[in-house]
Amino acid sequence: MIALIQRVSHASVTVENETVGAIKKGILVLLAVEPADDEKKAARLAERVAGYRIFEDENGKMNLNVAQAGGDILVVSQFTLAADTNSGLRPSFTGAAAPDFSKGLYQYFCQQLREKGFSVPTGIFGADMKVELLNDGPVTFQLTI
Repeated sequence: MIALIQRVSHASVTVENETVGAIKKGILVLLAVEPADDEKKAARLAERVAGYRIFEDENGKMNLNVAQAGGDILVVSQFTLAADTNSGLRPSFTGAAAPDFSKGLYQYFCQQLREKGFSVPTGIFGADMKVELLNDGPVTFQLTI
């Protein structure tokens, strides 16, 4: 699993001109599922996302996780993160898991975050989505499990 996480001042995802998920301060997670992923990996990645200390404390150091900073988490599926870009001028998506498999682990990942107390708005899996965000920092990390 691959999670591209961005510390945001706000973020939203729109499908067919309707906002389907939005947060104010928090983390935008762009999530890709790979064929060898499973629920154990999804749970571990959710734990890392929720606990990752990317918010500043009173001394300006990145010592706070999203809950400690009073933030939320927006999750958007993005299979393109699993692309093979090592050769040629067109990405190969053979590294991404099949949609049905991916959707189940995507939903499981979101559920794991909800069980940690987050509301977890999301995009719509497989839809053509428009993501808008204000990256705070900018702060962006790629987490892989």
